[in-house]
Amino acid sequence: MARRQPPKPVTEASLHQAALRYLERFAASGEMIRRVLARRVERAARAGVVERAAGARLIERVLTRLATARLVDDGGFAAVRAQSLQRRGGSTRAIRARLAAQGVARDAIDAALAARRAEAADPELDAAVALARRRRLGPFRAGDRAAHRQRDLGVLARAGFEGAVARRVIDAPDAASLDDLA
Repeated sequence: MARRQPPKPVTEASLHQAALRYLERFAASGEMIRRVLARRVERAARAGVVERAAGARLIERVLTRLATARLVDDGGFAAVRAQSLQRRGGSTRAIRARLAAQGVARDAIDAALAARRAEAADPELDAAVALARRRRLGPFRAGDRAAHRQRDLGVLARAGFEGAVARRVIDAPDAASLDDLA
């Protein structure tokens, strides 16, 4: 079994490069970058290469540099991520929880969701229709709709949609009528 090499020394430059490599591959909030860098520092601290407190200070300096260079923007990240999640059928409740788990501040989440409400007449209904289309629920179902009504309502409820929105989507007469709504 191959032995792991000890972690390389942790410096501000090495953490900055690690953050840049992460940002090249993924869109991320400041908290997500902090978590990635903290794992690296923790690995080095366990190996005795760096002190945890010194590593935490380095992480904060790197995050400040990234924010100053506008490479990390929680507001922009929240807006783009909220739009993406809503297009896939995410409810406002689910989007709020997902962004909070990714470390986005409440005010940035509120601003992103307010922007979505300004863009669409009823973004919650649009998202419910998108989820129903993707999962083939209600009017998008090929077989007997009535036999699966409760199950379909349950899928939308577990996704975070209110009962009125779920019933409106599931009980729509056909897919074309939902296309007119969404």
